[in-house]
Amino acid sequence: MKLCITGGGTGGHLMIAQALVEAAVKDGHEAIFIGSMRGQDRKYFEHHSSFSHVYFLDTAGVVNKKGLGKFKALFKIFLAFLKSRKLLKKHNIVATYSVGGFSAAPASIATLSRSIPLFIHEQNAVEGRLNSLLKPFAKRFISAYDNNSPIAGYPIKEDFFKHARVRESLKTIIFLGGSNGAKAINDLALSVAKHLKKLNIKIIHQAGEADFERVKKEYESLHVEVELYAFTKELDKLISSADLAVSRAGASTLWELTANGCPALFIPYPYAAGDHQYYNAQFIVENNLGWCERENENIKSKLISILDEELESKSKALLEYSSKDVASKMIKDVTEVLND
Repeated sequence: MKLCITGGGTGGHLMIAQALVEAAVKDGHEAIFIGSMRGQDRKYFEHHSSFSHVYFLDTAGVVNKKGLGKFKALFKIFLAFLKSRKLLKKHNIVATYSVGGFSAAPASIATLSRSIPLFIHEQNAVEGRLNSLLKPFAKRFISAYDNNSPIAGYPIKEDFFKHARVRESLKTIIFLGGSNGAKAINDLALSVAKHLKKLNIKIIHQAGEADFERVKKEYESLHVEVELYAFTKELDKLISSADLAVSRAGASTLWELTANGCPALFIPYPYAAGDHQYYNAQFIVENNLGWCERENENIKSKLISILDEELESKSKALLEYSSKDVASKMIKDVTEVLND
């Protein structure tokens, strides 16, 4: 089976793409990737990936653009749609899996225009605009938050399950701002750094490339040792070594923490489309699997209070809740649909 995987822009979408291609290759299939020159698509897949071919088209997001800017974005999508049609034909693609994001539009629409089956994975609790638009035309619509989804769970790299463990005590805390970093989480980490040092709690911190130098200097001025990263692809190893996380509530990170059994305080990005990060986190909170606090003056006191919480029961509950082999189930589902 020759499969096209499309979408991206942010690390969350791209981690799903990575989980899917690994599952496809493991089952003996071939997959190409169609993404965008913008966002993080090239950083993830341009030089090292399991895809047989990768393509990065000149596209841009349409949401929040007005007037001429929106017209230019739509025209770029149209040109990328034409290019995608040619790529699907060139590689004899029999099905396309969209993982969402603005870069999914050209190949997804091209797939439908060629009467090729389209499959969609929705990563968030609130459906993205493109996914909502294409949902009626898709063969499958998979979501970890939808009880009616044909496949339950969220596609996660096997490494997060492989190194999963029950957290019994708090020795190491990890601060995660997502693939682009988060100033609010960076500032929170710095504000509690000395307190954590007094408690002999080790700090791991992914600060994001834009804020890395500032955060590094601040830790140095505080005389606090930290394992600091701007960006890393070794997130599974870092999460596995931590006992508690402070994180944005992007879907991939949320479910990676769940799969690894790492309890977390989620601080949703306040400007996410449809406030989807807040609703992602509420899914965890409502199931008593973690904590959530919006960006406000209470986040420091909230975190300090959590330092005294018992972690073992939440960690065990997270491990029981997570589902293994979701990516493999999604790929096998494609073959079953095609064979019907």
